[in-house]
Amino acid sequence: MKDRGGSKSAAAWGTAAWAAGILALLVALPLAARSGLDDRLATHWGASGRPDGSLPLWGAVLLPASIWTVLVAAAVFWRAARRWRAAVLLSCGVLLAGEQLAIVRANLHHADWRDADSVTVGAVVTVVAAAAAALAGALASRRPTAPASLPQGPRMDIPAGERRVWLSRTTNPWLTLLAAVTGLVALAALLAGIGGLTKPMWLLIVPFAVVSTTVLACSSVRVRITERGLDVAFGPLGWPVRRWAAADIDRARAETRTPAQVGGWGYRLSGLGTTVMLRSGACLVVRSKGKDFAVTVDDAERAAALLNSLTAKPTERP
Repeated sequence: MKDRGGSKSAAAWGTAAWAAGILALLVALPLAARSGLDDRLATHWGASGRPDGSLPLWGAVLLPASIWTVLVAAAVFWRAARRWRAAVLLSCGVLLAGEQLAIVRANLHHADWRDADSVTVGAVVTVVAAAAAALAGALASRRPTAPASLPQGPRMDIPAGERRVWLSRTTNPWLTLLAAVTGLVALAALLAGIGGLTKPMWLLIVPFAVVSTTVLACSSVRVRITERGLDVAFGPLGWPVRRWAAADIDRARAETRTPAQVGGWGYRLSGLGTTVMLRSGACLVVRSKGKDFAVTVDDAERAAALLNSLTAKPTERP
């Protein structure tokens, strides 16, 4: 109990330090550079890369600071958000600080906000850094859920001399549609830039291309069970692939899960472990090296029974 309390205290101090540090940065950056700034700062840029919106200096300080304060309060006091506190605070902190830095740099030494430099490169770097921070926060928030003793999973009788293989494929049409739409937006923006209709809109192209590729990879899975173990291939091209050797699998089971339990659709990290959630319902859940991995498949009971039979130790075989 003392260790748990100590870890909670350290997490609380870390959260407070991060929140205070980001708030100080958001306020200090424009104030420290105010001698080289106009009374108004460009704070919004159009698709062409030219500034098309502005705020007074005090507004450029107050707005991001207020947004950050509200986010911190929600992450700390809203119970439903506590599981994702680290991911939310890390990613949003990096995003707001990166945006503030890009805005100050773009406006520095310009007498009129309309002459501010482009922020395209800084925005892309900030989005990538915020995504990496979100992933790091999600991984740091994962909690081991290993039970004291593993229950005996279902088994399947396999006659001597027979070899069995189990295959299943699951697709989420809505995720596929989302990947197609975001991919078309990125492609249209890229073609418009290449064709000279507009300047290259990298602030639009890069995020939409990343979202399209990521969602497409999580829109379908192909699961295969053989004597070697378990393979889970992602996306229409069957790549990337996660593999578990038979010797590394402790147990398999079928379990009903919903998007609300695991935090949404696609590749999710939660207190239940890793879940590939493509539809609500039966999941094949495998435990390996103290961690759970679940994937939504049809006939999960049969898959778990076959996997347990193929991976059973000699002393466990009937």
